[in-house]
Amino acid sequence: MRTLVTGGAGFLGSHVADELTARGHEVVVFDVEPSTWISSGQDLVVGDIGDQTALAEAMVGCGAVYHCAAIADLEQARKNPRKALEVNVLGTLSVLEAAAAAGVRRFMYASSVYVFSRGGSVYRTTKQAAENLVQDLSGQLGLSSTILRFGSLYGPRADPQNAILRLVTQAVTTGRIEFWGDGTEIREYIHIRDAAALAVDALDERFGGQSLHITGHERLSTLELLETINEMLGGSVEISLRDEPFEGRYRLTPYSFEASTGRRLVGDTHVDLGLGLLESIRYVSDGHVTRGEGGAE
Repeated sequence: MRTLVTGGAGFLGSHVADELTARGHEVVVFDVEPSTWISSGQDLVVGDIGDQTALAEAMVGCGAVYHCAAIADLEQARKNPRKALEVNVLGTLSVLEAAAAAGVRRFMYASSVYVFSRGGSVYRTTKQAAENLVQDLSGQLGLSSTILRFGSLYGPRADPQNAILRLVTQAVTTGRIEFWGDGTEIREYIHIRDAAALAVDALDERFGGQSLHITGHERLSTLELLETINEMLGGSVEISLRDEPFEGRYRLTPYSFEASTGRRLVGDTHVDLGLGLLESIRYVSDGHVTRGEGGAE
């Protein structure tokens, strides 16, 4: 099948593209920048996901789309919420509409376990909104969609903001690791190639309409991770824990329960419904609304 990968030049997208190629798919890599990781047999299209014309041309003949393009760094999203909304939410809408127009059948959305967290700030909000768009519009647009909620990814091609790469880089280049936290933070790290393989497994039609979590098998504390890195480097790495949470990140689990309750505000006086309806009838009768105007609540 011919398959498009948005954000295909990035960490996750490039590995998904390679896994698809390895399994015999014709792959189109779509990204705002040229890919350093383009493989033999993959087509590269440089374009923005907000550009409907570029998307339409890239999707010709495609049966599936992996939408991986996103602002995925929590701090970047927090500092520039408007950009995060434009890319992560409106960009997802753009890709959904382009896929439907091109007759694509399968739509694979790369989300995050942060959708369940109190952390994640604006990034979490954009991912929640984008998931809702995928769920609400897929049936209407004729798409069989699957949401892929990725956990903590690591491995080759990671950008400098990636947690494990950042820690390893500190250890190797400075002989010291400085971490914001007390070391008890828990993560379920999954190697990027394992995550990409599972993402392609999920293309099977039986996963249509489902939300799948792609996380690691082992729970590891930050201190255990740091001590492992230290031991691998001969025990010479100085570890400094700053008992200050890194803003927006969860400590033990991304899953949280929040009972969202509200208070009903009632005024001392109100317009009687009957009188209000009479007022509305009079308003229409007096010609303030033309025939056919109106909508549903």
